[in-house]
Amino acid sequence: ALLRAANALLQQRRYHAALAVIKGFRNGAVYGAKIRAPHALVMTFLFKSGSLREKLKSIAQATYAHSRNLAYFVFTYKGLLAAQSRLQGKKIPFHSFLAACIGGWLVFGDNNPINSQIIMYLLSRILFGLARLAVEKGYIPQPKQDPFPLVAALVWGTVLWLFEYHKETLQPSLQSSMTYLYEDSEVWHDLSDFLVYNKRTDSK
Repeated sequence: ALLRAANALLQQRRYHAALAVIKGFRNGAVYGAKIRAPHALVMTFLFKSGSLREKLKSIAQATYAHSRNLAYFVFTYKGLLAAQSRLQGKKIPFHSFLAACIGGWLVFGDNNPINSQIIMYLLSRILFGLARLAVEKGYIPQPKQDPFPLVAALVWGTVLWLFEYHKETLQPSLQSSMTYLYEDSEVWHDLSDFLVYNKRTDSK
């Protein structure tokens, strides 16, 4: 009977906006955990030192922070979107922008490694999206050739220049990745740390 009552409530259109906010919170939490857990697992075991307990704790903390922030953001965004739509009687594009701005400020405004990674992830996609929109709207002409090779060249050229000469400007996880690829590959002592290990242990 309780299950039937809950299912009946979920079918009520008048509660749709409120229920969408709740489900948005749920989906944000689940998606955040799914995205962060494997990423944190790989990055922690590849690049972080410490005991197994410390590594597992770091993975759990990163996963929780990503999951929580995404859940809070979706909840805030959808709640503000519904409130604006109700106040004005209809949904307009500016509602989405304003709700997301407020949610971004409240939830992702703290400058920490998790939020920083999320913002940089979004920024790259925004730049691609705005470029495509500008072409679609006719603000810039349709390229005669695929511009992606040029974009790839400029991105890699810029990031390696920053890494070589202004490393401190790059995010720590990117610094770690590039150090492994481009600096650690310059150092070896014997076959063990040339092919088997990246760095030989102190005992050697």
